[in-house]
Amino acid sequence: MRTQVAIIGSGPAGLLLGQLLHKAGVETVILERKSKDYVLSRIRAGVLEQGTVNLLAEAGVDARLRAEGLSHEGFALGFANRRLRIDLKDLVGKVVTVYGQTEVTRDLMAAREAAGLVTIYEADDVALHDFDGACPRVTWTESGRAQELACDFIAGCDGFHGPSRASLPEGSLQTFERVYPFGWLGVLADVPPCSHELIYAGHDRGFALCSMRSPTRSRYYVQCGADEDLSAWSDERFWDELRARLDPEAAAHVVTGPSIEKSIAPLRSFVAEPLRFGRLFLAGDAAHIVPPTGAKGLNLAASDVHYLAQGFAEHYGERSSAGLDGYSARALARIWKAERFSWWMTSLLHRFADQNSFDRRMQEAEFIYLEGSRAARTALAENYVGLPY
Repeated sequence: MRTQVAIIGSGPAGLLLGQLLHKAGVETVILERKSKDYVLSRIRAGVLEQGTVNLLAEAGVDARLRAEGLSHEGFALGFANRRLRIDLKDLVGKVVTVYGQTEVTRDLMAAREAAGLVTIYEADDVALHDFDGACPRVTWTESGRAQELACDFIAGCDGFHGPSRASLPEGSLQTFERVYPFGWLGVLADVPPCSHELIYAGHDRGFALCSMRSPTRSRYYVQCGADEDLSAWSDERFWDELRARLDPEAAAHVVTGPSIEKSIAPLRSFVAEPLRFGRLFLAGDAAHIVPPTGAKGLNLAASDVHYLAQGFAEHYGERSSAGLDGYSARALARIWKAERFSWWMTSLLHRFADQNSFDRRMQEAEFIYLEGSRAARTALAENYVGLPY
């Protein structure tokens, strides 16, 4: 087999890149080690920046998003039983859209299948070869048989644990990482949300987030230990803990019900530099991880894809290497700003095991400053809706 761009990973980053390149007339093949059903079963966040919505429109996959997505003009920060609304529309003239990452993936998969483009699922033992030369290739096994794909370039969109970054020679890459000493216990339930906008709550008992997927399906989170036993968290215990961390009005509006999904996600900040190695490019979670506080993960992957798709389109359409040559620097400039914002939000709202009374007062002072300063709220809103590409 041969293609122009081999894409490793069929998450939203890989699928969006494939769709944008298809629109630009660039051939792609996507390789995914899991099954299609497994990819669609992964529950992830769903707050989309306007830049991400615009990219999905450019890719031609925004019809269902426009019909079913929830436009949010603000969100709330909670602290010590107080709540502060951040009015995005008023502060920066922009909004965000709530639309689940699973639905984004589903829409991109459907578009790829409708266009007859090749995606190979359950590709075992994926290995990347010769990307430091002119003729890269990818090998894998399919139903026990060895397969090979020749290509011009490889896009590693295969997540934190995928083979793309792991294929790099030792010493070729610098990494920056912070692993947080807690996780998020998330519950998905078919109950109406307690608020029509998201609530990010800091509390002495730990962080909580009230989110939603639709007017009848809610996604809630509470901060927990990174090594917590999920089986110790009954639905009743979760709902009690969630309400204890919210302001009285929000707690009173929590509608409980049986969970349809429950999981614990660890939190880390991670960046790899650079993002280009010969003819291999890293994008999305293969290149960086952000804590989910601030909803930057999928949106940051989308901006990577924007830069990378532009670079490939210029290479094939204009015979210019400028976009690909500048990809790493352009993407990293935005990545580090998003990392800073996610780290700041996480530091503001979570309880840390080694936190002392001074640290707690600093969190309180930050919240009071936000309450009293439009400039501070504007800076928060500007980052939340997404910095320009």
